[in-house]
Amino acid sequence: MNENEYTAPVATSLETTATVTDATEPSPLTVTPEISPWSGLRSFIRETFETIALTLIIFVVIRAGVQNFRIEGYSMEPNFHDGEMLLVSKIDYLLHPPERGDVVVFQSLQNSERDFIKRVIGLPGETVEIRDGRVYINGQPLPQNYNTNPATYNYPPSVVGPNELFVLGDNRNSSSDSHAWGNLPRANLIGKAWIAYWPPQSWAFIQAPSFATAEPAQSPSSNPLPKATAAYPSY
Repeated sequence: MNENEYTAPVATSLETTATVTDATEPSPLTVTPEISPWSGLRSFIRETFETIALTLIIFVVIRAGVQNFRIEGYSMEPNFHDGEMLLVSKIDYLLHPPERGDVVVFQSLQNSERDFIKRVIGLPGETVEIRDGRVYINGQPLPQNYNTNPATYNYPPSVVGPNELFVLGDNRNSSSDSHAWGNLPRANLIGKAWIAYWPPQSWAFIQAPSFATAEPAQSPSSNPLPKATAAYPSY
């Protein structure tokens, strides 16, 4: 074997190694991308607007179904009092008609900028009469199991129209209600009193009373029923 034949493979091996080494690319992990200082700010602004939009949507949905109401006056004593705060459901009467005993908030017939709150006494098609302070429905005395400050007036028999309600305040002699201005058009209804939430000690779900039994409570000094059982607001 001559010297040229011996050294040729070595030279080829070195060349190949050099070629492989020279062809090796730098590691991509060593490349650090440049981050714009504005990208974080844009992300923050986008998230803030999304949060605000979601909050507004929730507010609109809740407001469409519930409204708060502040009692002003004494027309529903002794059960609810001046300054108490209620939540009013605007959804109930989309599902079913008002019932006797419901406490309803409605737009005043005399002043469209004011809201009143009373109790439903007479329903469509019924004849309502008040005789010596006692309520009669279709000629029969109306029983009740909640306290009122009784009336001292009379109201002649009157038929409640098909889209109307007859409403009274619990403080009968100090209430501007159907005995003074007639039946309430159902179109004026805002909703049904749902929860009493202020002051805290007054917190309760407002429930309509049962008219199946019990005679009217005629004494103004009688203790009102607990609000968890029945709560009847004012104005």
